[in-house]
Amino acid sequence: MWKSLRNSHGWLLVGAGVVLVVGVFLTFVAQPVKGATRTAVVLARGGGTTMIEGGTGKTGGFIPVLTTVAFHAEVAGATVTGAFECLARAPQTSTGPGSAQFTTNVMYVTGQIKTARINRDRATLSGTANITGLGAGVDVPFTFVVRKGGPGAAAVLTTEGLTPLVFDEVLLEGSFDVFSDK
Repeated sequence: MWKSLRNSHGWLLVGAGVVLVVGVFLTFVAQPVKGATRTAVVLARGGGTTMIEGGTGKTGGFIPVLTTVAFHAEVAGATVTGAFECLARAPQTSTGPGSAQFTTNVMYVTGQIKTARINRDRATLSGTANITGLGAGVDVPFTFVVRKGGPGAAAVLTTEGLTPLVFDEVLLEGSFDVFSDK
């Protein structure tokens, strides 16, 4: 019986043995891809809803502006990467019905973070972004300075398009994390 089993499945057993030996050999001998084991270290991250201090300002009649912001920055080796998203919304009217409904998209910033500086509880993140609405442009330089914390934490977004814009923001909901020990 063993002889007939060996004859009919012999090549299958030999093939399985060769695959097993080669797999074990490669596990112990194969070199890892250079840089493949590099682990990214998170520098800063966060998200939430902010209110822009002063809203649209005097010329706009002090219409309030809320933003939804999300960001993360990390470093692997000497390379900083990350993303920044910010959607600014305002009400269609400054008073009366609808004045508290933040349904008008006034600005959208979507960017890539390329540099990060950490100083205790503050991160300064910079890169370039595509912007619609206020300050619209492509590859517009931006800087986002954020303080660690929950509601009440401060952030400042500066865009350097044709008309430089500065937005002082206060976090209403969410949290900003800055990892100063990394």
